[in-house]
Amino acid sequence: MSFEITGKLIVKYNTVQRSETFKTREFVIEKSDDINGRIINNYVKFQCVQDRTSIVDRFNEGETVKVYFNIKGSRWEKEGRVNYITNLDAWRMESVVAAASGTDRMPDYGGSQEVPASQSQDGGDDLPF
Repeated sequence: MSFEITGKLIVKYNTVQRSETFKTREFVIEKSDDINGRIINNYVKFQCVQDRTSIVDRFNEGETVKVYFNIKGSRWEKEGRVNYITNLDAWRMESVVAAASGTDRMPDYGGSQEVPASQSQDGGDDLPF
């Protein structure tokens, strides 16, 4: 199941090579909500793995972004103690400003550089009816 959240990019961490074949990168967004006239700020840390570690490169700290992610959970046991770990695995990011303002900046679809047909610049209506 996929989730999405929009917020301000606060921190981009460097990529960490965990083993010869596995790398991760973390980043944090700030999600602000108005609850009964009071602004509540939440700071949400995401991780990207393997070839997705570069999705955050195109964005600057302070920029409003939409993050698409999956929730991953695992059980870890050592010396009779059990721990549960939850990760928010980001797999796509896009700029909210670019989508709202119609600028030429393409959203990052996790590696694909093609513009979806719904975002074509020709202005034509390609609906079959």
